[in-house]
Amino acid sequence: MQYYSTSDPSVKADFREATLKGQAPDKGLYFPEFVPQLPKEFINNINSYSKQEIAYSVIKPFTGGTIPDKELQRIVSDTIPFDFPLVKISDSIYSLELFHGPTLAFKDVGARFMSRCLGYFVSGLDQKITVLVATSGDTGGAVASGFYEVEGVDVVILYPSGKVSSVQELQLTTMGKNISALEVKGSFDDCQQLVKQAFADPALNRKLFLTSANSINIARWLPQQFYYFFAWQQWGDKLRPPVISVPSGNFGNICAGLLANRSGLPAAHFIAACNSNDVVSEYLRSGHYQPRKAQATLSNAMDVGNPSNFIRILTLFSKEPGSLKNLMSSYSISDEETKNTILETWTRYHYLTDPHGAVGYLALKNYLAKNPGQKGIFLETAHPVKFYDLVESITGHKIPLPATVQSILDKKKQTTSIEVDYKEFKDYLLKDK
Repeated sequence: MQYYSTSDPSVKADFREATLKGQAPDKGLYFPEFVPQLPKEFINNINSYSKQEIAYSVIKPFTGGTIPDKELQRIVSDTIPFDFPLVKISDSIYSLELFHGPTLAFKDVGARFMSRCLGYFVSGLDQKITVLVATSGDTGGAVASGFYEVEGVDVVILYPSGKVSSVQELQLTTMGKNISALEVKGSFDDCQQLVKQAFADPALNRKLFLTSANSINIARWLPQQFYYFFAWQQWGDKLRPPVISVPSGNFGNICAGLLANRSGLPAAHFIAACNSNDVVSEYLRSGHYQPRKAQATLSNAMDVGNPSNFIRILTLFSKEPGSLKNLMSSYSISDEETKNTILETWTRYHYLTDPHGAVGYLALKNYLAKNPGQKGIFLETAHPVKFYDLVESITGHKIPLPATVQSILDKKKQTTSIEVDYKEFKDYLLKDK
């Protein structure tokens, strides 16, 4: 398996090189040369396989022999030692809970898989790797947890000051050791742009071995396919595949779902559930893609005005652009609607959603209202406790604190504050070098 750059198909790399580089040298994103096709027997008999067997079968073709089978099996098993339950909310709506990992967010899977792949790849290098990651919320905590004390790897996390929840901030700023956090006086898009500038800086790259732990890195992006196959395994009506609603910000998660569908995963339709940052929703309506400055919302992990992974979706459908609109819809959900949905799911079904899951739920509900007879799944991407101040104020219900949250509440954040200034960021990276 080779990967090519979305900017220039002649720029290619194998899984190892693409993982180590993070982003293609021409600033494009790596994309697989072909989409592996899973055997129909595997799809039809998915209930007879373990989670580990499913994940290994899905990811193995993408690694292209760069990791020995036994090592890849170990990495996969270490990536998903927790549950991914499909929970019934109503007769037509189910929640796929992706928050049972160590940092209570769906990004635990991608971060754990990538950190273990990178740990394997760097074992033969004589230079430390610096992982740069911009976060709008959950990525930072997941990456900090996944890479903590990984030999030969330093991690620098950039996050927008005042625009992540208190729990999210503690998760990404209290680890120490090989994990550092930069509190950027700007938006997530500003953080992401600083990271991209670093990758495109030849002088910096001559001094540091840089890679990314955002979903622009294939080792973070590709394992997100696992969720969708775990959902299909638990789906009761195999004759009627579900509609799948994905809270979408940087569009890596839903892109992984669309890729899984191309590989053989049954799905009736996909919904990109967006907040007021509706660049993709507008594109599907008008055909015009116009990035703009991100707006701060209650579903902060989706506050992205220029989603990096959307180019991968366009690449996946490049030979048949009309089929994207047939397979994927998009809804934009306001903060007021988000709050009303959190209250509705709690009072009507006694089910707590976080703000991102609420966006996914309402987008799915709106789609099903126009398409009666179908059933669907929304992805509950984070534990509600990560937004306890908001959720508790809406529902009046005190959320029990998981042990992983209790253990960090008394810790003090360790951060360095910087302006949206590339020189300041570069100087930080080069200090002591």
